[in-house]
Amino acid sequence: MKIVVATHNEGKLVEIRDILAEGLGERARDIELVSAGSLHLPDPVETGTTFEANALLKARFVALRTGLPSIADDSGLIVDVMGNAPGILSARWAGEHGNDEANNRLLLAQIEDIQDDDRTARFRCAAALVVPLRDEEDTSDFDADSGMDDGDGLEDADETVVLGEMPGTIVRAPHGEHGFGYDPIFLPDDQPEEAIASGELLTSAQMTPGQKNAISHRGKALRALVPAIEAIL
Repeated sequence: MKIVVATHNEGKLVEIRDILAEGLGERARDIELVSAGSLHLPDPVETGTTFEANALLKARFVALRTGLPSIADDSGLIVDVMGNAPGILSARWAGEHGNDEANNRLLLAQIEDIQDDDRTARFRCAAALVVPLRDEEDTSDFDADSGMDDGDGLEDADETVVLGEMPGTIVRAPHGEHGFGYDPIFLPDDQPEEAIASGELLTSAQMTPGQKNAISHRGKALRALVPAIEAIL
């Protein structure tokens, strides 16, 4: 079965594939994950006010245009002392979407005077699966330019939305070369055994992909989505 992941980031596609492969085991061989980018689908306008709403919006957008099951996620950083900001604005906190260095620099400046014990934060991820249920006699094509991104035409679709969180703290300077986004300034509460034993705790950007996937918000959300995926195989 082909499932479309609502992303143009091939790195994220690899990460999602690895997480689902672990969760599905041998049944992972029954699905083929492809990205919306590889199908030349545009990005929808994310008008939701929550992670759940944006994940569902993106999954509906892709399912409507392909007629295939779609997985989407929406995630961001929540800093307690900032009133849960940057939240859904995480990717464009400094004004330019996806400028990780600028986002990190601005956030660190905003909480520069906050004591270490009060720099608590968490990554949150919402993951959605939308499975369009079409009449077997309906062979009409989906209109990629229809502009319908709010679920019109998917009234009979099966929809599942789940959440995952990774708690931690914001460190005072970036560390690590892996990952993306706020990973270099985020120190997860859950740490690899070897990091705990050595006393040298790791930011998300210092962890290997396997270490990060085991504890990450996206990993938790996608593993929670596994039963819904298994139900359609």
